[in-house]
Amino acid sequence: MQLQNCERKNPMAAIDTTHAGTDVRLFGGRLPTLLAAAFAAVSAWNDSRVTRNELRKLSDRELDDIGLHRSEIERF
Repeated sequence: MQLQNCERKNPMAAIDTTHAGTDVRLFGGRLPTLLAAAFAAVSAWNDSRVTRNELRKLSDRELDDIGLHRSEIERF
């Protein structure tokens, strides 16, 4: 008996898992930049808050020594 070369009539199914051209990153990939900017803003606000609180603790004479008046504290 001679074996013949067999062709598959039902090849295996394959699932294509690639999605060419699909951008699934949040905010178009800008999320890390937005988070960094938000963190920087909160950090700057907190630094100003701490500075104002420390300046409020100084006496008028101490403020005068560093060239400030009590009414100027809120600018920081």
